[in-house]
Amino acid sequence: MHLLRKLGFYLAALWAAVTLNFFIPRLLPGSPVDAVLAKLALRGPVDPGTRRSIEIMLGADDDQPVIQEYFAYLGGLFSGDLGVSVTYFPTPVTDIIAQALPWTLMLVGMATVFTFILGMALGTIAGWKRGTWLDSLIPATTILQAVPYFWLALLFIYVLSVNLDIFPIAGGYDASLVRPAFDYPFLSNAVYYGFLPALTIVLSSLGGWLLGMRNMMVSTLSEDYILTAEAKGLSPRRVMIMYAARNAMLPSVSGFAISLGFVVSGSIVVETVFSYPGIGFTMLQAVNNNDYSLMQGLFLIITVAVLAANLVVDLLYGIIDPRTRARG
Repeated sequence: MHLLRKLGFYLAALWAAVTLNFFIPRLLPGSPVDAVLAKLALRGPVDPGTRRSIEIMLGADDDQPVIQEYFAYLGGLFSGDLGVSVTYFPTPVTDIIAQALPWTLMLVGMATVFTFILGMALGTIAGWKRGTWLDSLIPATTILQAVPYFWLALLFIYVLSVNLDIFPIAGGYDASLVRPAFDYPFLSNAVYYGFLPALTIVLSSLGGWLLGMRNMMVSTLSEDYILTAEAKGLSPRRVMIMYAARNAMLPSVSGFAISLGFVVSGSIVVETVFSYPGIGFTMLQAVNNNDYSLMQGLFLIITVAVLAANLVVDLLYGIIDPRTRARG
């Protein structure tokens, strides 16, 4: 029953998000039909009847009631049809998302998971051994977190790419050397191009995880069950991990779920600065071109990812904290 209530809540949230996903882009100024016509006009004269055809194809028919467009949009979602992109006309939105999503999952996903694990580990040790050299790292990491993403990214580009010529300035791989494939030459080249954006994400977000975990460890170590565990003669390592860290990390797990869900949106600023071919960079292109279909497709992916991540962590929370199972 508890599980059904949770699933019902997330399904209702998904429906609300899908509904907002349909109406919000249509409140933006401009028209995707005009954007397509402008692109076609660059190739030569456009027939007057072309506008009507493009309106029907993009689902932006002015003569069609909005509620009818809404149900047509829902029908397309169930059939896997997200429409045609204006920005990359006439490529289907599903193809564009399929091309951009792996880049973001590998870059932002791996960087987010690595940052969380590193922050939890360093925060646990810093809280357990207060006053050591690890405490001196916390101010430096929090300062880096306060620095805007784009400023830190531009600084890395200027120092490591422009001056020292160690890393490439932009892109996801060198198209003149390799082609996308699951082999060592391409993967190593992609890692080389993604190292600098990943470093920006790690350094910009490490301080929050480290400081939060360290403070929770300090608070947890004063609890009675920690004193009881020590009085039983348990090893310090077991007390630190199984008793202190396990309870101290509970607030961070919820934050990690949200961060993990937003992985698919990428870091728009970082991907834009580095011209990285991920979801964030694609979203910026969609907004700039009033690309309703692509925006809706990207927002849908983000929404589903955030809800799915929160649902999974919500269910796993009961394993980490048995008290939630008792209340459920």
